[in-house]
Amino acid sequence: MPGGRLTQQERQQIASGLADGLAYAEIARRLDRPTSTITREVMRNGGPATYRADLAHRATGHRTQRRRHAPTDPKTAPQAHGRDAEAVLAYEEMFTTVLMQSGLPKMMARVLVCLYTTDAGSLTASELVQRLQVSAASVSKAIAYLDTQGLVRRERDERRRERYVVDDDVWYQSMMASARANAHLVDTARQGVTILGPGTPAGARLENIARFVDFVSESITRAAEQARDVLYTKPAPTQDEEPGRSDG
Repeated sequence: MPGGRLTQQERQQIASGLADGLAYAEIARRLDRPTSTITREVMRNGGPATYRADLAHRATGHRTQRRRHAPTDPKTAPQAHGRDAEAVLAYEEMFTTVLMQSGLPKMMARVLVCLYTTDAGSLTASELVQRLQVSAASVSKAIAYLDTQGLVRRERDERRRERYVVDDDVWYQSMMASARANAHLVDTARQGVTILGPGTPAGARLENIARFVDFVSESITRAAEQARDVLYTKPAPTQDEEPGRSDG
């Protein structure tokens, strides 16, 4: 099985395989490469829908050059729990791509992935700057956006530093923030019905929008509340587990 970096010809074969709808495993078999190599290559270079061999080859060269000139890359530093640094890096890039494909801007996606893949689930602004190798202004802008979406929360640590946190409750809060935005959209659509006239085609269209969004938003809110109750509420202790209870 060949080792080393992918060649430009191999990348062209990957692009052709993706265009033909081949699975990563099949592309890997044809190149006699591990499937994980193909998966990392595609996901760190835009994903299957936008992968281009020439751009991927140039990007790899740029990344290699940056690593040579960087004294210490925090992403490839020794990992906790014996993790494979390269595998972690590839996963972070893949996760970032998925979040971007769902509509999240790139820097916001990078910050969120950085928080999610940190065991503590929280980082300070300076720690984010160091890990991502970006400016403090970029981190600040990303955090402000994620905060408005309910995707992170802020807290102060024992040194009075502001930390940005993701935990089990963050997705619930994000759903609630989305529900509030949907409620505003419903109200705005129904104002249009009043102005344009409920009996007009435009008014009827806006009413349909309002009814649809209202119904979906209520369903999502109800499901989020049920999920939080089921998944994150600790069960009450049984009589045998009650504090201070003794069998003697």
